[in-house]
Amino acid sequence: MQRPVESGQQYTSFAFTAHLLKAGIDASISTVGDALDNALIESQIDLYKTELIKPRKPWHDLADVELSTAEWAD
Repeated sequence: MQRPVESGQQYTSFAFTAHLLKAGIDASISTVGDALDNALIESQIDLYKTELIKPRKPWHDLADVELSTAEWAD
């Protein structure tokens, strides 16, 4: 049985990094265990959930969420 890949491991593996370098791509990743690259977006997602998603549930359909998200982002 294969172990599931833990979050972040697939992005920090040697083989993946080598593949990016060979393709001329700079990886925007920090060291294992650091969440510096994701901090800004994760705080934005938390704000989105706190201000919009949680207070207005239950949501009735995807279109309702999409429209409300567009209004919130605007």
